[in-house]
Amino acid sequence: MSEVDVDVVVVGAGGCGLAAAISAAEQGARVVVLEKLDRPIGNTGVSTGSIPGAGTRYQREAGIDDSPERMAADLLRQSGPHQAEDLVRQMAAESAALVEWLVEEHNIDLRLITDYKHVGHSVERLHAPPDRRGASLMRDLLAEAKRLGVDIVTGNPVGRLLVEDGRVAGVHVDGPRSGAYDIRAHAVVLAANGFGNSREMLERWAPEILGAQYFGAEGSTGEALSWALELGAGTGNMGAYQGYAAVAYPHGSIVSWTTVEKGGILLSPEGHRMGDESLGYSGFATVVSAHAPESYVVFDAKIRDYVRGNEPEFAELADIGGVTEAATPEAVAEAIGCDAEAVREALAGYAAAVAGEQADPFGRTDFGLAPLEAPYCVVRSVPALFHTQGGVTIDDEARVLRADGSTVPGLYAGGGVATGVSGAQGARGYCSGNGLLTAVGLGRIAGRSAAAQRP
Repeated sequence: MSEVDVDVVVVGAGGCGLAAAISAAEQGARVVVLEKLDRPIGNTGVSTGSIPGAGTRYQREAGIDDSPERMAADLLRQSGPHQAEDLVRQMAAESAALVEWLVEEHNIDLRLITDYKHVGHSVERLHAPPDRRGASLMRDLLAEAKRLGVDIVTGNPVGRLLVEDGRVAGVHVDGPRSGAYDIRAHAVVLAANGFGNSREMLERWAPEILGAQYFGAEGSTGEALSWALELGAGTGNMGAYQGYAAVAYPHGSIVSWTTVEKGGILLSPEGHRMGDESLGYSGFATVVSAHAPESYVVFDAKIRDYVRGNEPEFAELADIGGVTEAATPEAVAEAIGCDAEAVREALAGYAAAVAGEQADPFGRTDFGLAPLEAPYCVVRSVPALFHTQGGVTIDDEARVLRADGSTVPGLYAGGGVATGVSGAQGARGYCSGNGLLTAVGLGRIAGRSAAAQRP
């Protein structure tokens, strides 16, 4: 291979790309990160910043007994069979070391969340920034990448891969300000997220979610996936995605699912429950979408106050008027704009299930702090798509694999570009933190592997 400009090019400056850059740089590699948008954000920046780690030192200090085997079992129980089950086990096995690597070697401020387990996890294993905002995780990752001498270039979209004799040898950049140019490298890491913001790709692989609003990162338009497919890459779990059942409307922030896990329910515009809300925020998104373009999250003041005290984003939603207080079931109905009798029946039936007087008609068995008591709280919300969970197949070193199982030399992938661990189809297989687990976890692996390509 002729002279290179850098050792590793990373395409995309979200959580996966920055983790890859940090991992490569700590091996002594010269790294450049190219981001097509004017600022680094990705889906990491619009997430809660939660990364699951099984068997971390922080869990042990909190008296929580966990293991990679338990985590893998949890994720596979939620997802069902799919095409990346080996990746589930690999990510679970490396998850504790990943969290500790971030915190103890790279100054990333993550804390074990002990006030909830969240969707799919049997024990408390999510580690997140103190304010539970992905933007804070991004801030810390950016600071660390810069400390290690990584060049992060924004507003420079990659247009295609450079391929020589079957090997990826760099990228061609369609620089809108500086003009087009090439960067040659020993290895390229694709960390440009998935295709949630590409209607054409959704129509091909995940048409069932087309009716939901898209609330993920603007840059998730799938071109990195297309480049890999042009080189013969295989794919897996292409119909899987992460939805969110309740994004506050018109405010645009998520309604914390803790409100539901602690006992809240979702009502249709007609005032009826639609299913078992404990299915989770991702899986329940398709339930809501099948009923109506919007729904209403109903909980009570004790749940509101609990979540408000623990989650700043929810506190902000309450402060700007996104949470309506209702003194009676009739007032709940008025907030929704539906018949009061429907709401009375929904709340009474739910209360009877909580009290054990009858089985919940939808099969819910975990009621948190319920029964709900006046005053009630109501949030108008819409179901949303956040990011896709299918992508190109990779090996245990994050090398992109062709459909025949051979590697594409010089090409690595993680995050939304790579096959995810959330099931084969739909949103029900998603466990909290799955996206960041494979983004940051595979980013670390891809960066380390890419750096090893230096002569």
